[in-house]
Amino acid sequence: MNEIISRTLSFGVSGVNGFPVHVEVFGINGMPGMEIIGLPDVSVRESRDRVNAAIINSGRQMHPRRITINLAPADLKKEGPSFDLPIAVGVLTANGELIPSADYDPDTTAIFGELSLTGEVQPIRGALPMVISAKEHGVRNVILPAQNAREAACIEGITILPVSHLREVIEHLEGKCPIPPQSQIPFEELRNNVAPAADMSQIKGQLGARRALEVAAAGGHNMLMIGVPGSGKTMLARCLPGILPPMSFEEALETTRIHSICGKLNSGGGLMVTRPFCAPHHSASVASLVGGGQNARPGEVSLAHNGVLFLDELPEFSRSVLEALRQPLEDGVVSVNRVKNQAQYQSSFMLVAAMNPCPCGYYGSKNRACRCTPNEIRRYLDRISGPLLDRIDIQMEVDAVPVSEIQQSGDAEPSSSVAERVREARTVQMNRYRGTGLHSNAQLKNQEIRRYCRMTSEAEQLLRAAVESMHMSMRAHQRILKVARTIADLDHQETIQAQHLAEAVQYRELDQKYWS
Repeated sequence: MNEIISRTLSFGVSGVNGFPVHVEVFGINGMPGMEIIGLPDVSVRESRDRVNAAIINSGRQMHPRRITINLAPADLKKEGPSFDLPIAVGVLTANGELIPSADYDPDTTAIFGELSLTGEVQPIRGALPMVISAKEHGVRNVILPAQNAREAACIEGITILPVSHLREVIEHLEGKCPIPPQSQIPFEELRNNVAPAADMSQIKGQLGARRALEVAAAGGHNMLMIGVPGSGKTMLARCLPGILPPMSFEEALETTRIHSICGKLNSGGGLMVTRPFCAPHHSASVASLVGGGQNARPGEVSLAHNGVLFLDELPEFSRSVLEALRQPLEDGVVSVNRVKNQAQYQSSFMLVAAMNPCPCGYYGSKNRACRCTPNEIRRYLDRISGPLLDRIDIQMEVDAVPVSEIQQSGDAEPSSSVAERVREARTVQMNRYRGTGLHSNAQLKNQEIRRYCRMTSEAEQLLRAAVESMHMSMRAHQRILKVARTIADLDHQETIQAQHLAEAVQYRELDQKYWS
């Protein structure tokens, strides 16, 4: 017979989830050519030229046949060059250049990878979501680029076969030279070999800001720092991931999936075990921050999932960008809808923002006079809306460090000591909220606040007086209670005491100083 059909299994990505794609190759004698159908994008249609050159440069022949390649299901958009490798395998099989051994089962072996013209297999985006989806669909073996192998090395119950050249895939499927599987890497082993990028021992002075950072980390609270230039706001923010609790395996998977589909993982890197720290420039657009583009890609708020989103020079961000943060801050997810695609991405992050008190940066400074007019200061501060400020639990003023403190010998308390206290407080919260779907005090809603934030009578009186004198909104009232709950957890107290509430109220006083 002149008609030949072959079939291989691959996977595509939609949002952060993979979906199976059956690559069907139909070859018939006739005018030579290759056509790809099944809703491919431009990069998929261009794979025919890459596949042709890769096959020839791998020592095999391209027979003069009319070849039709179908990517099923045909109603889902296929994007990216990851289909190069399964298409090449299908074409070789249809042409009789590849006769798979009896051990090869196209229904339980998934293949994906980009091909260069020389036949080398290049890394791809979204390898981890594809592998996870393959496991869920009963796939036992996955052939993927060697540079993506460590990314999926922690996934149990599936064999990862890393390849660097199309020739290796051919010889493996023929049974001539089996590919050595990627060894499993225990998650604990990955997590134990990580050191924080910035340590709090490098911070001189700033005892109040260090305490606020510890409280924010212990409860997962959003934080705003206001201070003069050079006071250490950025350094404090960069120390935050180092004192947050280590990521669990589930959190690492969630975070790595998002970074994988964006192509943000280091080449040859494995599962992410450090909490992400994302610091977009103040010129960022709404689409780059919350997600968007033609294919509804994740934005910075999703890349910061389970980590920290740091917005330096907060008033310099456009008003539309800052207002777009309100939904992900409240819900922990962001929906991105575009004409060609729509997706929902997780975006549960800690927001840490920093700003100067005025355009020149020295309003209220003890060391240098401010040169801004009152109207300039008001316009500058009014770029931050009240609803956004209400969603920030902790507000801290950071002043310049005196020279005497800078020149003091010896290091301050290291991140490891602070992290231990934070871990103890988070353990208390995990035990308290077990079975409720909550993980930290920052996630408490109104009903949970009434249940878990119990106070002494002195604390209740103090809170009532503070709300009345400072004219707080209901949202600010609730956030003070959540912060006080965290401070009590750090103090190993089940009931919120007056001193805990007093400290929490102090973290809301900048509303009155700058925005009243």
